[in-house]
Parts: sequence; C-alpha cells; structure tokens
Amino acid sequence: MRNTRIIASRELMSYFATPVAYVFIVIFLAFTGALAFYMGGFFNSGRADLVPFFFYHTWLYLLLIPAISMRLWAEERKTGTIELLMTLPVSTTEAVLGKFLAAWLFSGVALALTFPMWITVNYLGDPDNGVIFASYIGSFVMAGAYLAIGSCISALTKNQVIAFIVAAAVCFIFTMSGLELVLNFFRLWAPDLLVDTVSSMSFLTHFRAITKGVIDIRDFIFFGSLIAVFLFANVVAVDAKKGA
Repeated sequence: MRNTRIIASRELMSYFATPVAYVFIVIFLAFTGALAFYMGGFFNSGRADLVPFFFYHTWLYLLLIPAISMRLWAEERKTGTIELLMTLPVSTTEAVLGKFLAAWLFSGVALALTFPMWITVNYLGDPDNGVIFASYIGSFVMAGAYLAIGSCISALTKNQVIAFIVAAAVCFIFTMSGLELVLNFFRLWAPDLLVDTVSSMSFLTHFRAITKGVIDIRDFIFFGSLIAVFLFANVVAVDAKKGA
C-alpha cells in the first residue's frame, strides 16, 4: 500500500501541475450547473432537492471521465516512461491502483466543489439530506466505475484520442442498456430474464435508484464489481504490454 500511495500522490500532484486540471474542473462545474438550472428546470420544479442536478451526472461522466482516464496509460506508453515505471520496485497492481486512485480522487475533488448546490437547496427549502448524501456517494462510486473502464482501455493503446473514443463507447453501452428504448427492443423477442440482465448492467438503472432514495447494497456491489473487473483487466493488459 505504501507504493500505491506514493504513485497516487505523484499522479494527483501531476494533475494540478498543469492548467488542464483547473480547466477540467471549471468545465465540470459549469456543465453541472447549466444542466441542473436550465435543462433540468431546477427553479421551475418547485421542489427543494437535487434531482435535476444528479439526473445528468451519468451522461456528463460519459464524456468527462474518459477525458481524465485517456492519459493514464496511453501517455506513459507514448512517451516511453512506462518502461521506467515498470523498472521501479513496484508491482503492476500497485501501479494500476495508484494511477486509478489518483484519477478517482481528482474526480472526487471536482464533485466536492459542487457542494454549494447542496447549501443552496437547504437555503431554499427543507430537502432530504440523506438522499442527497447518498446521491453524492453514488455519483462518486459511479465515476470510479467509469474511470476503471477508461483506465483499462488506456492501457491498450498509445493514442489518447483512441483511448477516449473507445472508453466513451464502452461506457455508452453500459449506460444505454438501461434505457426503455433498448429494453423495449429486447422485450419484443427476449425472455424476461435476459431483459432484466441487460437492465441490471446499466449505470442508469443503479444510479437513478440511489438518487431516488432507494439505498440498495446491490447497486454499490454492481459498481464495486465493475471497478474490480476492469482494474484486473487493466493489470493483465499492462503485464501483456510489458512482456511484449
């Protein structure tokens, strides 16, 4: 864990060493605010809650999180520093976890900076703060799932643009599987078990349940399992490239 912390600290500091991190945070805050206030009809809803705010997180992460993850391994491979990293007395697992945790913490910082939204709804009314807190936790865990997918894809290519596009496409599939449009297509010919399976693989299905105040441990198990599977695949991919 010591090596993992060192790598995570190094990676996290590297984010804030360039203006890119600040630009990303500003864009994230601007989009979350705009989507909640304008497209989400925050003031027109007549309710003091953050449902319009969290409603768009799944779609927002679909583009912004792959933008964070695309550089994790693709840049290392392109510049050749991955060979230097792998010669250090750290295991591949420690390196993968360190990079992932740094990116996850960075996304957590961006999410935490939306805290004034929470203060605003408490000023305007009497919201269910338990639901809002659970929604923040759910959003953070969901961001981790997106990052795990993006990190795994980044380890497969030297090109950051390709890493971004493929990661966004894979995340899009996981997101779209919960839409009624997709589920109705499967309902035409597939048994209920398959329809339920497709629905259960969607980020939308699990995250929206959390934002409605339905706290089911299975939703967090889903995101946790997804993180574990793709980080394991990430380790395998890095080891394969290292041995090639």
